[in-house]
Amino acid sequence: MPKAVRITETGGPEVLRWDEVEVGAPGAGQALVRHAAVGVNFIDTYHRSGLYPVPLPSGIGSEAAGVVEAVGPGVTVVRPGDRVVYAGGPRGAYAESRLVPAEVLLPIPAGIDDRTAAAVMLKGMTAQYLIRRTYPVKAGETVLFHAAAGGVGLIACQWLKALGATVIGTVGSDEKAAIARAHGCDHVIVSTREDTAARVKELTGGAGVPVVYDSVGKDTFLNSLDCLRPLGLMVSFGNSSGKVTPFDLTILSQKGSLFLTRPTLATYTATRADLEATANDVFDVLRSGAVKVEVRHVYPLADAQQVHRDLEGRRTVGSVVMTP
Repeated sequence: MPKAVRITETGGPEVLRWDEVEVGAPGAGQALVRHAAVGVNFIDTYHRSGLYPVPLPSGIGSEAAGVVEAVGPGVTVVRPGDRVVYAGGPRGAYAESRLVPAEVLLPIPAGIDDRTAAAVMLKGMTAQYLIRRTYPVKAGETVLFHAAAGGVGLIACQWLKALGATVIGTVGSDEKAAIARAHGCDHVIVSTREDTAARVKELTGGAGVPVVYDSVGKDTFLNSLDCLRPLGLMVSFGNSSGKVTPFDLTILSQKGSLFLTRPTLATYTATRADLEATANDVFDVLRSGAVKVEVRHVYPLADAQQVHRDLEGRRTVGSVVMTP
């Protein structure tokens, strides 16, 4: 029988269990996919810890690449033998093989390998909706991107640079600063020893930036507001340091009639047309060379506990994948 990582309770990495599972034949609208590579994302730790509650017991993980082995009745978007990738649908990507709603599957273009596909889709599509749709960044603008050496950050900063933006990134160490500079950041702030808002104001001649992209959450939120120019947009899309503490909305008016949004990839790719358009945009920047994805960490799927320890301990840089 195939094996998968599952949780029956929330908690630390130790709750991740490597169990045999029964997969079965695909039903209507489903495809059976044998995984070649599984993507790892910080949101996986939220589901495991209970920060984002999920019904238990549950699979975990939302992103993988592999080969379609069979399809159920009514499936027309993929066929057996197709190389496919997905970043969405029901949780359960930490598995050797599984049934997946066919509508979330996307064909992998020639020239893109399985590990890259598994590593890039959720992060790449997140970067796409953030910088092309939530706030469409234009050439000549200066933007702030937190966690610039993270999985989404490395993709987004390269893409922003290709768009002609000036990119200010924050990181937690000198090692990560070097990586961020090599991936599109014009200016890097080491947030563990520098005041981000003061440095942003210095770099922008006191004006501030039109948009801040913040996946850190609690530790950076209020300081991020101080980085914005009047009428600027705060894009809060993650909580790696914890959930943002409730605050008085009048702070937004006091700091310059600011805008605040908390977007999700699920909303931006809710229709098949939006999903395909978003993914195709990602594939296009990969094939053009404007964005390069480096899979820096590869673990066996059975070692998911160690993967989560390393992820939460900030011991990973860029993309992480697991292989069955």
